[in-house]
Amino acid sequence: MDGNGRWAREKGLPRTSGHNEGLKAAKQIVKAVHDAGISYLTLYTFSTENWKRTEEEVSFLMKLIKTSLRKEYEFYKENDIRVVHSGDLSVLPRDIQEEIELVEEDTSHFTSLVVNLAINYGGRDEIVRAASRALADNPALAQRLGEDHIRNNLDRPEIPDLDLIIRSGGEQRLSNFMLWRSSYAEIFFSQTLWPDFNKEEFHEILQWFMSRTRRYGGTT
Repeated sequence: MDGNGRWAREKGLPRTSGHNEGLKAAKQIVKAVHDAGISYLTLYTFSTENWKRTEEEVSFLMKLIKTSLRKEYEFYKENDIRVVHSGDLSVLPRDIQEEIELVEEDTSHFTSLVVNLAINYGGRDEIVRAASRALADNPALAQRLGEDHIRNNLDRPEIPDLDLIIRSGGEQRLSNFMLWRSSYAEIFFSQTLWPDFNKEEFHEILQWFMSRTRRYGGTT
């Protein structure tokens, strides 16, 4: 969900305004994904690299995450949305950890759509932590660690590999997003800054995705 800061700068507004508008765009897309009958959506909310931003911006983002998780509960309930988390929870402030744990618990029985919030998430970090978990459970694996051992120890092993990655904001890179699960994902790079990204563009991209022929290394 890239482009909040640039959107705000173009309008002469503080970066925080871009993040607030970005949150509104995210909610609209969650509803569009739900209505399209899609089962899983991951939102790259805060990366392991985002700690490099100013203390003021990081503090604002943490507060925004905390308040939005709680106030959107009726939205999750109304749309039967389960919220889960990917990323290193231990590094987050304790009050944010508690809010994430609470929303996961309160929405655990909802089944229409799983929204995976990638908070303090990095693709490389997830793979390293998965390997560490696998070896902690069975040190003998050190000589024969395989794909299944990594896959089964990812943050959310129940979530399937990605089918479609959409990056807004015009940049054309993955930026450490879901590196393990993105092996055969179709990737769409949108020029739209995230606060302006809407359900109409999402549906256009979905139609593009449905037109793709996915061979997974085969020839047919």
